[in-house]
Amino acid sequence: MGMLKEKDREKLISIFKEIKEDVKIAMFTQEMECLHCEMTRTLLEEVSGLSDKLSLEVHDFVAEADLAKKYGVDKIPAIVLSGDRDYGIRFYGVPAGYEFNVLIEDIMDVGKRDSGLGKDVMAELSKVDRPVHIQVLISPT
Repeated sequence: MGMLKEKDREKLISIFKEIKEDVKIAMFTQEMECLHCEMTRTLLEEVSGLSDKLSLEVHDFVAEADLAKKYGVDKIPAIVLSGDRDYGIRFYGVPAGYEFNVLIEDIMDVGKRDSGLGKDVMAELSKVDRPVHIQVLISPT
């Protein structure tokens, strides 16, 4: 039995039909998976199996330390979403509850190659001339 309810699977299959471009989901775990790593991997296996536009690569954080460093991943479980390029989207921890919706929205944005931001916002963002590190921290409470 999977983590997703059947009605949620059907809804995601319908939503994912709007994806136009391939989305690569890279997940970092370790050989002796922690509980959260196992839950995250299982959830991503289910989600990525709902569309041929989604692919999942599972990487060992320790054995593939160079790849983790390339992605800037410094803790696990970690999820990296990319398309034709790396957009810098990272998730740490289990994407459950409200975070699951954010994960799905980000998958859709990458798959459409559209952030949903207006032209005026994109024009302002194009003026940023150096790397910016933004973190959003979430608590279930």
